[in-house]
Amino acid sequence: MTSSEVLAPHSDARPRDSQAWTPRLWAILFVLGGALCLDALDVSMIGVALPSIRSALGLSTSSLQWIVSGYVLGYGGLLLLGGRAADLLGRRRVFLVALAVFALVSVLGGLVSDPGLLIAARFVKGVAAAFTAPASMSLLTTTFPEGPMRNRAFSVYTVFGASGFSLGLVLSGLLTEISWRWTLLVPAPVAAIVLVAGILVIPRGERTTRGGRKFDIPGALTITAAMLLLVYTVVSAQQAGWGSARTIGSFAAVAVLAGVFVAIERRSRDPLVPFGIFASRPLLRANIGAVTLFGTYVSFQFLVTQYLQTLAGWSAIDTALAFLPAGVMVVVLSARMGPLLGRFGPAPLTAIAFSCLLLAYVVFLRAGVRPDYLTVMLPAILLIGLAFGLGFSSLTVAATAGIPDAEQGLAASLFQTSFQVGGAVVLAIVTAVVDASGASRLVSPAATLAAYRPALLLITAVAAVGALVALSGLRRQPDPVVTPGGERSARSGDLAERSAVPAPVPAAVPVPVPASARVPGAVKDDTTA
Repeated sequence: MTSSEVLAPHSDARPRDSQAWTPRLWAILFVLGGALCLDALDVSMIGVALPSIRSALGLSTSSLQWIVSGYVLGYGGLLLLGGRAADLLGRRRVFLVALAVFALVSVLGGLVSDPGLLIAARFVKGVAAAFTAPASMSLLTTTFPEGPMRNRAFSVYTVFGASGFSLGLVLSGLLTEISWRWTLLVPAPVAAIVLVAGILVIPRGERTTRGGRKFDIPGALTITAAMLLLVYTVVSAQQAGWGSARTIGSFAAVAVLAGVFVAIERRSRDPLVPFGIFASRPLLRANIGAVTLFGTYVSFQFLVTQYLQTLAGWSAIDTALAFLPAGVMVVVLSARMGPLLGRFGPAPLTAIAFSCLLLAYVVFLRAGVRPDYLTVMLPAILLIGLAFGLGFSSLTVAATAGIPDAEQGLAASLFQTSFQVGGAVVLAIVTAVVDASGASRLVSPAATLAAYRPALLLITAVAAVGALVALSGLRRQPDPVVTPGGERSARSGDLAERSAVPAPVPAAVPVPVPASARVPGAVKDDTTA
């Protein structure tokens, strides 16, 4: 398909209810789903391999968490810039280049032995993902119109992510038994396959025109520095002391950087984050939900892998299989999310998801020195799978509902930033709580578990905040919708919250996930924000 066969991204001639699923559409969806599968594969594989990496490289608990946080920070720290790059440089181009970098750094990360180099490789890998994710997100949202077609596309897309997570759990358990390095190397060939498929399937568009728009480099650097410093301060506060001059000074520097970022954005002609977009209450709730959903899960997985392998002596494959039911649950639910979103809308499903998440962590608080899988762990794991199966799709839909096409890349990037940075910050705080409890210095299993409990309680408390925010979304009130210029217009909360309901829509419609085309059956690379 050539660019002349593709409808312009901002064309008003958008087909509505009669759109057909063509082979090209399926191929594009599979490529974008493959990118999500790759990200999920990497996250799940590294989680199970952490205890082996810790033993091989002699890392402390606080150092170990940087292998996770390094990736998440690179990912979350530059997502906003990645979204703007996709808008200005072309989504296809950004998507493919970032995939190539991801594959290369995966190989390098699997070969190094120095902890610092490994963390650096993970950070660069996260940066590559920060450019891949918003490009693919806007490709998907502008390819499939809001309503049944988009819901179906998103259901298939989410199945790829859930399958990647489940497959990663099994593979990580098997590969870690051979060598933890294989868990870092395997994503490289997967990224190469997706890259080649993307080159063949995603059509080239016309040359992108920036229209005088520029990158907000000062804003991107400032907010990235603020997030990096925040996580570093939380992680190192236990050693330096929470009341030490260094810790207090670091937190003050974070506040200053945040203030500078706000000032830069308010004065910039092309801001990284036009603050008018936050007039959308569904978007705000979705972002808070992303922080609490991913932040609590990453922290929970981090603690439970230590609990099972270090405290209870489980093998890597046993640990991977223990988490597998959650991935299977997400796969099953994801395939059915389209009809559920169309019938109920994202708000009720999000409320159910967070209720399940909170209940899961409450159930796990009953864990003892000897793991009780059937009555404690399995119910908690299944509830977490239910929470992710319902919550991820619902939050992603809500994050872009009512947002015009011109701001779709930004809305998607904000959501993904909240997801990733929430994971890094919550994990850093949980790790600091574990260190403060002295878990790394204790030899008694009972004492070690007791040291983990404050962190488990913190995870439960964060989930409770997410549940309260999700429940507040059940109130159907008119929500302002952001227009391309950041202006606000009234839109009923019912429409904004139930973006999955089929309705006549104008030329531009938003959805939650990847992206670079607009009409069903055709994709385009030259969309500008």
